[in-house]
Parts: sequence; structure tokens; C-alpha cells
Amino acid sequence: MNDEGQSERIEQLIGALRDDNEALRDHAIASLSQLGEEAIEPLIGLMADEDVLIREAATIAVVRMGPSVVDRLIEAMDDDEWAIREQAASGLGKLKDPRGVDPLVKALKDKDGAVRTAAVWALERIGDARAVPGLVEALTDGTVREDVARVLKKIGDARAVDALIEGLLGNNWMVRRHAAEALGKIGDARGIDPLIESLRDEDWLVRRNAAESLARLGAKQAIDPLLPLLEDENTMVQETVEGVLTSLGWKQAAQ
Repeated sequence: MNDEGQSERIEQLIGALRDDNEALRDHAIASLSQLGEEAIEPLIGLMADEDVLIREAATIAVVRMGPSVVDRLIEAMDDDEWAIREQAASGLGKLKDPRGVDPLVKALKDKDGAVRTAAVWALERIGDARAVPGLVEALTDGTVREDVARVLKKIGDARAVDALIEGLLGNNWMVRRHAAEALGKIGDARGIDPLIESLRDEDWLVRRNAAESLARLGAKQAIDPLLPLLEDENTMVQETVEGVLTSLGWKQAAQ
């Protein structure tokens, strides 16, 4: 097919992306992804479309081209259009390519919240511990900090400990929940004292997660601070603490 014919074909397929027929749209995505390099630029342009479905369809088509598009997506992370940056981040996450880590960490400071959110999601998909310092810094970002705490928990790198302790003792209950769980998973003894302190948290799930993490850490010094939670106002906390105390070697005194 000559260049003109190829361009016309790409235009027709892009038109089909806007069709109400889902099967036709899927066919267009598959066909565009097979056209390779010539379709990349028009598809990157579509990532700024006002219709979110078109933006996502364009990203799917690019991602299906495989690792060869990573460099172009990294380049798109610097585009003036926020939607292109967002979709490029999403694409890098879908490709799970380690080359995406540095540009995605940089995007954690993007001026647009949607781009920052997409970057966190992508870093979660890639799961590379090199992202930890940047994610730790992003715990202070009100837009994404809850997602960031979850990702740090998932990556489970010891470099996250200090930041997770700070999050555990902070004022965001969702961050405290994730941090309480993550500190047990990471398994660093520096988490013990802050977790003991969190047994008095106002949020029941923070208390429960803290108790479970203390069990994971084998923290026998937590036995006395755990005892009052046997009468916690939340029955799930009570049940968890019974199991935690048993695992730490506590034996209930005979009545």
C-alpha cells in the first residue's frame, strides 16, 4: 500500500474508533496496532481527544504494538497536553517496561492530578523498587497519597519505612491503614514502636492492621499494649487481637 493509501486507511480506522459498534471499535484498535510506526503519531494525537473512550482506545492500540513504543511514550510524558501525559503514563504501566520508571517518578510531580494518579497506577503495575524514593515523597500529595501508600505496601521496600512511619502517625486515616499493614509486610523493627502507638488509633482498621503487623514482626513487647484491645469496641479488632496475642506467646490467665 502506498503512503497515501496507508494514510487513508489510518484515517478510516480512526473514524471507526468513534463508532457506536463495539466490535467495529475493537477491530479498529487491532488493525491500528498492526500498522505499527505509521499509526503511532495519529494515535498519540488521539490521546488528547475530548472523549475519554477514544483516548483509552488510542492508548490500547499503541500498547499492543509492544516494547518498541516505550521510547515514544516516554517522549509523550513531556507533552503540553495533560491528557496525552496521562495516557502515556497509563501506557507505560500497561507495558510494565522498567524503562518507564524514571519518567513515571518524574510525573509524580506533574502539575495535573490525573497525570500523577496515572503515574502511581503505572508504577504499581511495574513494581520496581527504584520508584520508592519518589513514591515516599509523594505521600505528602493529598491527591495521590492514599494510592501511594498502597503501592509502597505492595512494593514492600525497606527504604519506605521512615515515610510509612510518618504516614502511620499522620492525620489521613486511609494512609494510616495502608502504612500499618505495610510496616508489617516490610518487616523492619523500626516499625514496632509506632505500631504500638497506633493500637490507640481512632480508626478500627488502623488498630487491627497495627496488631497484625506486630504479630508479623514477632513483637513480644506489644503484648501488654495489646491486652486492652481484647475489649475493643470493634469485634473484628477483638478477634484479631486474640489471634495476635496467641501468636506472640501470650496465655490467658485461668479464671
